[in-house]
Order: sequence, then structure tokens, then C-alpha cells
Amino acid sequence: MPVDFPTFLTQLNDALVAENGLNLAYLLRPTSPHGKDLVKQFRNPTRAAFSHYQGSIQSPWDDIAIQYVMTCSHVARRRPMEAFKEHTQLVSLFFRFFTENRGWTLPALFSILRDLRDLAFDADSFAKYNNLKSESMEEAARVIAKAFGNCMTDRTSPLNESRKWGVYYVVGLILKCYFRVKRISLSKSILRALEANSDIPPLHMYPRSHQVTYRYYIGMLSFLNEDYAKSEEELTLAFYQCHTGAQSNQERILTYLLPLRILKGYLPSQELMDRFPTLKELYHPFITAIRTGDISGYDRALDRHEKTLLDLNLWITLEKARELCLRGLFRRVWVASQKGSRVPISMFHSSLKISGIDVEEEEAECLVANMIYKGFMKGYISHEKRMVVLSNTNAFPKLAERSNPYGST
Repeated sequence: MPVDFPTFLTQLNDALVAENGLNLAYLLRPTSPHGKDLVKQFRNPTRAAFSHYQGSIQSPWDDIAIQYVMTCSHVARRRPMEAFKEHTQLVSLFFRFFTENRGWTLPALFSILRDLRDLAFDADSFAKYNNLKSESMEEAARVIAKAFGNCMTDRTSPLNESRKWGVYYVVGLILKCYFRVKRISLSKSILRALEANSDIPPLHMYPRSHQVTYRYYIGMLSFLNEDYAKSEEELTLAFYQCHTGAQSNQERILTYLLPLRILKGYLPSQELMDRFPTLKELYHPFITAIRTGDISGYDRALDRHEKTLLDLNLWITLEKARELCLRGLFRRVWVASQKGSRVPISMFHSSLKISGIDVEEEEAECLVANMIYKGFMKGYISHEKRMVVLSNTNAFPKLAERSNPYGST
């Protein structure tokens, strides 16, 4: 049965009286079926058309209901920029109610903020396609940041009913917005405020989905700042806490976790790669080249995937991992020499030639020296005798045992 506006007001009031946050979230969702019914009732809604409904339900819910219809109307008519503006007003009105209530309102908060982000994305995409200016996603981040403050400052509710249980979900949404518009530096102020507040519950007490999103973005921020140890720690936790059915989220995490693991010498299994075909297509050439010491193959993979790697901010990391390929080649030389402690430089030079790396013997010696300096090999070079003297024990240490397995030195 179609829902008219008086019925919608009644449903809102019932949800408020019952403190039913999930139902309230459903009622405020622009994609819910009753939204289409209201659009049909008010074909071209103006605020004047709602004047006699003012005061028929507790404030600010009379205005929120009107904003909801306005938003739905613009969504139905494919006017995303106008829909975003109307929904922004709805969110601001909701904040007036939210700050005076407890955590039962969180499902509704999460829903309207998620819709705000989605409408912002649609508005910016529409503007870009039509050569218009729009900064809706940045505006959405500013609005969502107010919700962060509203969650953090709940000092009167009992802990189990506190708005503070919304903190990490809201932070995750803000970080998504900043990453979308490439304004990642803006994340610092939110994270500083989060760290400075010691009276929120520890992260592990929040819903697992909130933890995963937060850890993913902390891992990404650390990755972009080249704090690879912190990045690996956070992304690993995010991956193992991620729901097994969330394939796309797992793939997003692994996109950055895999190269960090590769830098430490942990190559992914065939089984894992088969589960993620997109990642297999990207990383398989690099993994194969590292396993076989095929430097030319590695360089071809870098050339072939250059645009993708640059777009994903992975170029530097994969370029660093090229050294693992060189280590693999030199280790094969050592094995071919019966794992002797004295290997002529000429053998390393020849291996490079066979691999398609045409360099002089002096440069080959420099490459070996560099491998020793960076901890990929243990030994020294006797320049006079043109000989590499390798350690009798652990001549090629495990990559993870290097003092800085992620760096160059």
C-alpha cells in the first residue's frame, strides 16, 4: 500500500517513541520504497506545500521529513547536485536531535552519513561529466567531521548507550572521503583528535567492520608515508579481521599488503593468487621473476604495468622489490658454484649477461658490492683477486632478517 506524507510522519514518530534506530535509518534512506511513493505524491515539491504539516511532529523531525521528500524528489529526477544539498540540510537537522540522545540513534546516523557520501560522489561525478565545478565530497567530509565531534563529546550517556560507539565508523567515512578527493593530509587533524581522547573504548571493543575499515586506512596512510612496518601490521590485522565473504575488501587490502610481504621475502601462494584473479594478473609476473631471478622479466613487468602501479602508488615499492630479483640471480650463481665461499666476479657478470642485463664487469662488481652493503649477501669483495668471498654460514640471509627489510639499507 502506497505511503503518503501523513503516514510517513506517523512512522517516523513511532520509530522515535520506540527508540528504534534501525527503523529510523530505513525511513530516512532515499532508496527505500516509501521514498518513491512520496515523490509521486509531491511531483514538484516546494516548502510551501508542506506548511500545514509544520509542528505536526516533534522538532526538528517535521523539517527532517520535508528535507527527506526534497532529497528523494531530486534523486528520482536525477539531479544529484541538488539532492546532495538537500540531504546535507537533512543531516544538519538530524545533528540537533542526535546530540540530545543516546546511542540508539547511531544506526540512523550511519545510514544518513553513508547516503551523504554516496550523493556527494554522484554530485561530483555529474559535475565532472558536465564540466561543472563541484566539491561535494570535501563538503561531505566537513559535515561528517561534525558527527565525529558529536560522537566524541557524549559524556552523559551510560557506556553501553553512548554515542562514542559511533566514533570509528564515522572516522572511517571521513577517511574514505579524504582518500576519494586525494586530500589525504587532512586526515591528520581527525587522527590527532582521536588519539588525544583517552576516554573512548579501545578499538577491539568496536564492531569488527569498524575495526577493519579503520585499520585499512591507517595502514594506507602508513604505506604512503613509507612507514612500511606499521603499514604491514595494520593491513595484516585488517585482512584477517575482514569478513571472508567481503572479496572486494580483501582484495583492496591485499593490493598493498602483498608488496610489503614480498619485500620481506614472503611470496604469496598459488592458492591465494587464484582466489584473487585481478591481483594475480598484476603480481604474478613479478613473483615469477623473483622466484627465477629473471631481472629482464621483472623490468618488462614494470614497464607493462607502469600506469597501474603509478595510479595505485605502488611503483616505488615494486621498484624496490627488484633487488630481490637480483639477489635471487646471484644466489643461483652461488648454488651453481657448489655453494663455495669464493666466487669469481666474472660468474656474477656472466649471469647478468645471460639474464639480458648488458653491463661491464666493473658494474657487475658494483652490483655485488651493493647487495653486500644492503644485507642481501654476507661477505666482501677482493678487488685485487676479482673474487667475492662469501660467509661460510648464511651467505644469503633470509630477507626478513635484514635490519631494515623494507628499506634500501
